[in-house]
Amino acid sequence: MSAAASPAIRTQLHAALSLRAAGRLEEALDVLSTPGEYSSDFYTVRGEIQVELGRYQEAAGSYFTVVASDPENTFAQFNLAVCLQQLKRWDEAAQGFQKTLQGDPHRDDARLALGACLLHLNRAEDALANFDACWSDAARARALFGKAVALQLLHHYEEAGEAYRRLLESDPRSEEVLSNLLALSIETQDWDGAEHYATELLAVSPNSLQANQGLAAVALERREFEAAVHHCGRIVEHDPECVEAWHNLRFATGRVMSALGAPAASNSQASGRK
Repeated sequence: MSAAASPAIRTQLHAALSLRAAGRLEEALDVLSTPGEYSSDFYTVRGEIQVELGRYQEAAGSYFTVVASDPENTFAQFNLAVCLQQLKRWDEAAQGFQKTLQGDPHRDDARLALGACLLHLNRAEDALANFDACWSDAARARALFGKAVALQLLHHYEEAGEAYRRLLESDPRSEEVLSNLLALSIETQDWDGAEHYATELLAVSPNSLQANQGLAAVALERREFEAAVHHCGRIVEHDPECVEAWHNLRFATGRVMSALGAPAASNSQASGRK
């Protein structure tokens, strides 16, 4: 705690920190509701508690107060950017992480967060360069994942697939990596790969909507309509509003019924995924 804080501010902070340590976050925040004077410690602690409560808009205001008074405060600048990222204000968050890196260029946590914002801003090339610049062991896996996503967005599919597979070597049950490899396989029309990664994803997450969507796409592509009925049925079971799944379910059901010599439903003549 800063020695520059007045006795009144220090008293408020001590009370708030004690309540926070006891898990009484709302009460701790109430203690910090009315500062008598400016104190970076006051607004920093208030911001931390607001983040713990998920109040990112309010926390952004607290950290902005600190940054406005002390633009060189990289701690507050980084946390302000994190709040803006949580609020999906990607451009402002990216600017905040860039300012953090200007003050401390070795912070890979800021570099990773900046890369994520750049991906959301469809600046894949900038994001790729940013992930490549990460240097620490702690950031290696997340930087490689971000690099793979950027390469996929840039249509460098072979390099993206290689990066994802490297990640699977260290974590074969990563839902995020399996999901992206499944999407990559469908995008490149690698149906064997799509089936493999969708099956692996289902083994990790039995109710995975994306895995069933992938297997349904494979089944429709191969004209394996009974399998398509099964997977489309699973999709609409978990996402009843999915129009495409209902359409493909009716189409595949019509084809199965037709093969059995039974009357097809009236709308089974509509074409499904090809």
